[in-house]
Amino acid sequence: MLKKISVVALSLMLATSCVSKKIYTDLEDKYAELKKENRDLADQNSSLSENLNKTKNDLDRLQKEYDAAVAQRDALKSDYEATKANLSNLKSSYDALEKNSSSEIAKNAQKNRELLAQLEAKEQALANENARLEKLKQELEARSQRVAELEHVIASKDAAMGQLKDAISKALTNFEGKGLTVEQRGGKVYISMENKLLFQSGSWAVGANGKEAVQQLGSVLAENPDIAILIEGHTDDVPYQGNGQLKGNWDLSTKRATAIVNILRENPSINPENLTAAGRGEFAPIASNDTPEGRAKNRRIEVILTPKLDEISKLLEDI
Repeated sequence: MLKKISVVALSLMLATSCVSKKIYTDLEDKYAELKKENRDLADQNSSLSENLNKTKNDLDRLQKEYDAAVAQRDALKSDYEATKANLSNLKSSYDALEKNSSSEIAKNAQKNRELLAQLEAKEQALANENARLEKLKQELEARSQRVAELEHVIASKDAAMGQLKDAISKALTNFEGKGLTVEQRGGKVYISMENKLLFQSGSWAVGANGKEAVQQLGSVLAENPDIAILIEGHTDDVPYQGNGQLKGNWDLSTKRATAIVNILRENPSINPENLTAAGRGEFAPIASNDTPEGRAKNRRIEVILTPKLDEISKLLEDI
């Protein structure tokens, strides 16, 4: 859809030098959809973190239940051994009394029967507790294994994102100090390119240096097909003073994000399904708009790289 919008918009601009209300509305609706998808991704990431914490809490609870069951089993075992010793003593008394008194023999026989019944009940209780303990142990081991697998996958993805960040930094070394930064935070990689590297004031045409930087970034992204790529356009809070083709900063930021997407799409190894363009206008500043330096930092393109979370989601469903 973004490709169709871009082609139609370019055709209309070349033909009439203005953008129709319908194209603007389509762009605005698309941005709303992208914004919702972005919120959904954030919610999903938050939900995954909550599920991981819940799983660890469940694991702790199972460990406590297991420890309590071991303690109860040991107590039953001690009780069983004491009862068994008591029975042995009564049998010895029975043997002694058997020689002297039939009534005492009968009395001890009844006690023996009662103790035997108690012993059998305790043996059964101990067997049941051992079975429950074994079941808890197996469940604890299974959950521990799945949690370990989940932590391994998360660590692997973090490591992969770290390697991706290093590869991008290496590929874009020539542009360091020219309005380009690369950093990793929250499991994602953020590439920020100030407009002085990419665009002239009020324009969405990418300059030669900017195009070279985007192409070098694309060469790294082409080797990482399992990464979602979000391109966000940002402006300062100075109202757009163009020639009427656009209706404001939001339009301008969207056109600039789409221009970066189009350059990345020139690389046939990048899956277009992994690409998303969004305009944020002046509504996500990273610096104060009260100074020229702050406004320059806010006029930027941000490329946000996110690992796909399908494998993590499946592990959480299995826990």
